[in-house]
Amino acid sequence: MKYTKFELARIIGARALQLAMGAPLLIKTKEKDTVKISEQELEKGVLPITIKRPTPSLK
Repeated sequence: MKYTKFELARIIGARALQLAMGAPLLIKTKEKDTVKISEQELEKGVLPITIKRPTPSLK
């Protein structure tokens, strides 16, 4: 699924906050920056975060 730049920012920011608050890592890395870790997790496809997009109502 392709994400918009706004969705990417929201996903990465939310995951970085979770990591900063002590959430366990989903990948093995030596990186310390939570934003870079969350970007790596997103690239590997291991994040359990979904995006709900509104569908246009058909009338």
